[in-house]
Amino acid sequence: MMGRNKNANSGTDARTKIGTIIGKGAVFDGNITAPETIRIDGTLNGNCECKEQLILGTEGQIKGDINAQNVIISGKVEGDIVVNGKLELLSTGKLTGNITARSLVIDEDACFDGRCTMTTNSTDGVTSASYNASKDENKNDNTDNASDNDKNKKKY
Repeated sequence: MMGRNKNANSGTDARTKIGTIIGKGAVFDGNITAPETIRIDGTLNGNCECKEQLILGTEGQIKGDINAQNVIISGKVEGDIVVNGKLELLSTGKLTGNITARSLVIDEDACFDGRCTMTTNSTDGVTSASYNASKDENKNDNTDNASDNDKNKKKY
């Protein structure tokens, strides 16, 4: 079953229309903006803004921030990523930076060093939630919630 899943993903990638390619061994210094999908197998030293999808190959490297609809990372990224859709960090991917995304998939053996903020689209706009594992903050939050509950109780 797992083999079928990978083949289905490969088929989706094969059907994606790629508008810009930075090939293996190529180095691009500067910011890049594209209306279609970008595939990077070389090195990008700068920020990347893509209206559709960014695909970073296994030997690809980006040193800069990324803003795209969807992102698939197989290579190395040093920078923050903002994704309106789905971010996939595959098993060969390495990411050092913060993530803001609606959907996140991190494969086993992938490397992620940073903070993640999940966003959702609502009728009022965009809302976000982030995870913080600090025990002291959780203790304070519970105390605040208890006092808020007491304030909301009506006295008869």
